[in-house]
Amino acid sequence: MSLEQYHVIRLLEQQAKSRSNEVALEGYQMLAPWDSVKWKDFDTITSQVAQVLISLGFNRQDTAVIMSHNCPQWTCADIGLLKAKAVVVPIYPTSSQDQAEYIVNDAKAKLIFVGDAKQYQMAVELVAACDSLAKIVVFDANVELLDSDNHYYFDDLLALSHGDEVAAELSQRLTEYDLEDLLTLIYTSGTTGDPKGVMLDYGNFASMVRQHDVKLPFVAGDVSLAFLPLSHIFERGWSMYALCRGGKNVYLNDPMKAKDAIVDVRPHTLCVVPRFLEKVYSAVYEKVNKAPQKKQKMFAWAMDVGQRQFEVNQGRSKSSLLLKLQWALANKLVYSKLKDVLGGRLKFMPCGGAALDLKVATFFQGIGTPVLCGYGLTETVATVTCNTLDNRVLGSNGKTLPEVDIKLGDDNEILVRGRTVMRGYYNRPEDTAAAFEDGWFKTGDAGRLDEEGNLFITDRIKELMKTSNGKYIAPQRVEGKVGCCPFIDQVAVIADARNYVTALIVPAFEALEHWAEEKGLKYESPLELLRHSHVVEHFEERLKMMQDELAGFERIKKFTLLPEAFSTESGLITPTLKLRRKMIYHKYAQEINAMYGG
Repeated sequence: MSLEQYHVIRLLEQQAKSRSNEVALEGYQMLAPWDSVKWKDFDTITSQVAQVLISLGFNRQDTAVIMSHNCPQWTCADIGLLKAKAVVVPIYPTSSQDQAEYIVNDAKAKLIFVGDAKQYQMAVELVAACDSLAKIVVFDANVELLDSDNHYYFDDLLALSHGDEVAAELSQRLTEYDLEDLLTLIYTSGTTGDPKGVMLDYGNFASMVRQHDVKLPFVAGDVSLAFLPLSHIFERGWSMYALCRGGKNVYLNDPMKAKDAIVDVRPHTLCVVPRFLEKVYSAVYEKVNKAPQKKQKMFAWAMDVGQRQFEVNQGRSKSSLLLKLQWALANKLVYSKLKDVLGGRLKFMPCGGAALDLKVATFFQGIGTPVLCGYGLTETVATVTCNTLDNRVLGSNGKTLPEVDIKLGDDNEILVRGRTVMRGYYNRPEDTAAAFEDGWFKTGDAGRLDEEGNLFITDRIKELMKTSNGKYIAPQRVEGKVGCCPFIDQVAVIADARNYVTALIVPAFEALEHWAEEKGLKYESPLELLRHSHVVEHFEERLKMMQDELAGFERIKKFTLLPEAFSTESGLITPTLKLRRKMIYHKYAQEINAMYGG
């Protein structure tokens, strides 16, 4: 089919007609009517949102912001804006006032959708600070509105009636399937400097849908759990794809409830980041390590059987009757119980955002829960390459999508070309020009390709650290290894221009306090616990164990335990959980210098 046939509004309209009475959206533990929205209602709601926008004077390609945690209303606002031919600008609900103000002003947004009271208060301040912004729409009907003329409840807008002129204008806009129209401006988190608005058009998204059809076995009726933020291209792009293909999207507005939600929702798929998988892995192994010796041996045997069966399934090894019998037994005794914790019917989990440690990847593939690691950026509508069910090479990010080309440039930088690559950065012609080389987008990531065309990420060029001894350190590799420890929540490596590697470590306090109780340690405060000699020795032993696969010059030699986590509120991590290293190093300069004898 031509690319125009994959225009997202056209695909959603087709699903609404063919699946009228099936559920399209669900809000996990949310109140009616947002606990369950049928396709016919989804179509009606989004058209009503579009009519409201037209009646408020929205012209084609005007911009509006959505700043909320995940919920069905998020997607209804998103698609309603698209039906009105507006451009959607997502802002992370955890963004600071300054970050949000910068984005609103740069995008010249006219209206903002917000979720709860905290986001509403920020929106009120944004209206006062931003000339373009005039209207606020609130999803939570319990929030007290301060301006009855310009602030609205989302549910109230859905009950408004509109004249024939507005209906006619919407009908006209819905017949326009111009792939060159902008669909969204997504502002990169910005580990350094101001965020840049990535311009993505309908053609970018149409190509994404067409290419994912070839790679992934997602079918109508499959359930996808949206627990990563919709503000990010990974979750938003996947959620849009799932709906375009007749899936049911279930929204989780509190990521801390993910463990319960997965068991209750029993999704067929969900997008994950390595940190999520690392926590599952470390929790399982911590439980195994406390089990009797007999159970530990059975678990080790099952993991070995699972890995051998995985190689058979991938066509890289031959099967045998004995292996089949062993796998059936291991599945009954071990794998099935582990898969039940993940809902019991996962077909696959797309994984991106950072490198996945090989031990973690091996564990999930061994128990028969396919993790499909991929590589991509906001600038490429997420996926550039991905593993598939029949092509999973551990450590790789798979092969390119069918309409994408990659090659390696200077310093093995990954260069990308294809229809999913962005148009450029909004209002930044110089940055746009600098991001391309002879028509190829420069990713800033270094990699290598194997003989089969599988991509392996080697490091982030801008984050590569060089010690004073001339050795190069890829901090994400070290952090990924250490992050598998159940006692470690966050870690930031320091090595640049230093003669050895150190780290700032945020402990997983719940696990640490439980361990301290078992050991009978006495302490008056969390800080006193972190300074306890037995705790320091415990982390030294753990680090030694976690770094056994690293070269000597890569290993953390000294560390400092921190009493508080890196957070978006403190400006130390981005909303996608990437470390803002300069900010971290600045805040903890004293602790860092102490580790180097300063």
